[in-house]
Amino acid sequence: MSHVGVPRGTVRKRRSLALLTAGVLTIPALAGCSSDSEETSRGVPQDIAPAARDRVADGSTVNWAVDAMPTTLNAFQADADSATTKITGALLPTLFPMDAAGQPKLNPDYLESAKIIEREPKQVVLYKLNQQAVWSDGREIGAPDFVAQWRALSGKDSAFWTARNAGYERIEKIERGADDLQVRVTFAKPYADWRSLFSPLYPKEITGSPDTFNDGARTALKNTAGPFQLKSVSKAKGTVTLVRSPRWWGDKAKLDTLVFRAVAPKDRTKALADGTVHITDVDAATADRIALALRDGSNGQPLTHGPGADLTPAAALRSWALAHGSDEEQAEIAQAAREKNRKAVVAYGAEQKALRGYAVRKSLEPAYTQLALNGESGPLADDRVRRAVARALDRQELAETVLKPLGLPAKPLGSHLALAGQPGYKDGSGALGDQNTKEAQALLADAGWTQGGAAEKPKDTKAGSEAEKKADKDEADKTKDAEGKADTEDKEGTEKTEAEEKTADKDEAEDKEKADKTDKDADRTDKDEEKADRAAVGSDDSAASRAEGLYIVGQDDKPGAAPVQAPDASTATHVLAPSRAAAAQSLALLRQASAVNAASEDGTTAEAASKATAQDKATAQDKATAQDKATAQDKATAQDKQPGGAAGAYAPLGTAAPAPASVKGPLGKDGKTLTLRFVLPSGPGSQSLRGVGERIAAMLEKIGIGTEITKVPDESYFKDHIASGDYDLALYSWPATAYPATDGRPIYAKPEPATDGSLLVEQNYTRVGTDHIDQLFDQAVAELDEKAARELMKQADARIWAAAGSIPLFQRPQLVAVDKKLANVGAFGFAAPRYQDIGFTDRQAAGSPADRKK
Repeated sequence: MSHVGVPRGTVRKRRSLALLTAGVLTIPALAGCSSDSEETSRGVPQDIAPAARDRVADGSTVNWAVDAMPTTLNAFQADADSATTKITGALLPTLFPMDAAGQPKLNPDYLESAKIIEREPKQVVLYKLNQQAVWSDGREIGAPDFVAQWRALSGKDSAFWTARNAGYERIEKIERGADDLQVRVTFAKPYADWRSLFSPLYPKEITGSPDTFNDGARTALKNTAGPFQLKSVSKAKGTVTLVRSPRWWGDKAKLDTLVFRAVAPKDRTKALADGTVHITDVDAATADRIALALRDGSNGQPLTHGPGADLTPAAALRSWALAHGSDEEQAEIAQAAREKNRKAVVAYGAEQKALRGYAVRKSLEPAYTQLALNGESGPLADDRVRRAVARALDRQELAETVLKPLGLPAKPLGSHLALAGQPGYKDGSGALGDQNTKEAQALLADAGWTQGGAAEKPKDTKAGSEAEKKADKDEADKTKDAEGKADTEDKEGTEKTEAEEKTADKDEAEDKEKADKTDKDADRTDKDEEKADRAAVGSDDSAASRAEGLYIVGQDDKPGAAPVQAPDASTATHVLAPSRAAAAQSLALLRQASAVNAASEDGTTAEAASKATAQDKATAQDKATAQDKATAQDKATAQDKQPGGAAGAYAPLGTAAPAPASVKGPLGKDGKTLTLRFVLPSGPGSQSLRGVGERIAAMLEKIGIGTEITKVPDESYFKDHIASGDYDLALYSWPATAYPATDGRPIYAKPEPATDGSLLVEQNYTRVGTDHIDQLFDQAVAELDEKAARELMKQADARIWAAAGSIPLFQRPQLVAVDKKLANVGAFGFAAPRYQDIGFTDRQAAGSPADRKK
């Protein structure tokens, strides 16, 4: 899958600056803050076509596609990315890789054991190394390598350009144990996530000095300790080539050569068909093509998809006729088009035939997609608005939109700090509440966003406005009253009465003037309605109607409409009047609807509806002539003639349907509409993300929140918009972790003031955080009891839900196209690959060229 929206180098990265205006969240008693029992959850199993090593052939080359050439091979630098992680995983020691359940598991290739041997007065961890573990130059892996990496990453020496130092800053000292195979690490402060340290472990030749750390490991790794070693890096070819390591002491790598090849997502279908890659993440469209190729190969029928598949027989006949017609110019154009289409069909067919050699292996990626709400400023700085947004979302629908078509379990993610299947996972979304439109609307109303609020003048109106003049007049009256306090009470009362009468007279005159103006406007409206080609647009229509040039009956609040009592939303009967040609039917149906609603209030709905229906039958049938229509219009009651019509009915031809009964038009406050800027990536690999964004926009529209969708290039999406805070709403992903207390804290930490007046947001790009959340992370990271630490993380997760800065939606799908003959590779899920086990089960494939044609 394309990794748009996943921050580069996000694993425990610690540095990012931005501005934030933070508010204090008032959190009620939280559901999910305590957990009596850990929720049982099952993750989706990995799909790697497992095979015993004796069934995998020795030799051959495999090409593995990556998004781009890695800019560095130093996993601790800011620009390290997923390609860096893949490559270093095959070259360097990982002491505790994640297993299929998302738990860190001791790697016996490097460690005999590792455990806490002392807790008081200080935490001490003793590592016992595999006595066979050596670097590719023959030197034993030992304490000097641990010491050099600690000093480089501790943060005490700014000469080392590091992106993270989590955990290393807690170490007090590292020393040799009883022998050279023992490493004793003493911590100044307890550290629960000690297993996250020293992975990957670099040799002291790289971490021993700032020069080699900063520059030496960017494009070369001379000393390695994995099943493979680095042979070459070619920017021209876009490849990083690894070969089997002769110094490797573990299970011998099955492959001779492993090539990581940079292939853009848009080019991967062609790369698969050409045989230039054997393994690549793919999007849903490519996965569908492979599925179709496998289906077509088995049924032997002509292709019913691809170029020209939608050509109808009539269009094909017309094309042939033009190509063989007497008009030479048209014939030439038609023949060229037909030839172009023929070549496209042939090329597509060849690609489909080649794609039959691949299988799509599916699981859930160890990462989740979230809706981020930027709480820096604007409406989303108010936690009530953020919670309203969250409670408007149908997360089940969003998960199904992405995962169900792929045949993957479609269940919304319930935690920010663990994924389903990981120990400690529990759905904490109850702290915020389930999807509830009424509750969302109530939160918006409480925050001051109301229907018609966009038309209100701001409280601080400009000089010379009517509001200000009235305020000045009131102030003058108050001053005059104060000055008259020296007079007798009778005189004061008389003057007050006279002043009130004058004010009343003036107000009455103003009301009369407005009423006259209203009558004139109503007359003009009635005349305008008589024109067939003009829509009746009221002066107080909703902002949305004005923007779209639409008019919806019952939403105009025009003068003259006041006498009509709008029916309750729960009992309103919505009636359609599809065109002016059905005027008689429209008027009759409106009267019937009014009768039904009135009768419903008295408990006699059926009887009133029957009477109304009988009364209107004579004039409401389709056989009504033009004369009948005119008669029906003449007989219409005053109520029917009122400009507003019946609330909930459609206006004549071409008008828009009314909004849900609870919300009609966008909400507003102080003269501004509630509109949020929704930033989405525009690239070809981001269709799924854009589809989710559009569904979210529709959900928000139902509660009166407008969205302005802005599509930006993939390459600038995160850096120029998410990290910089240039958005209100955005969709992006965070990778999973086995160490939430360490890795989650910078993502959800409350921003802190920097010396230059800005705020350190670390990786909290939503700019939403609280002191309590920080305290829970700090407690968990120092808690050496694993069960107690997990409970603290569940409490932190509930608080993060309640703050409503980040709304987890679903775990990302993982689709990997793999040569069908390859084993032990594909969609790994949580687990780290065992590169030494990857290979072909078909012995004839061993030694075949990397770019062989399928």
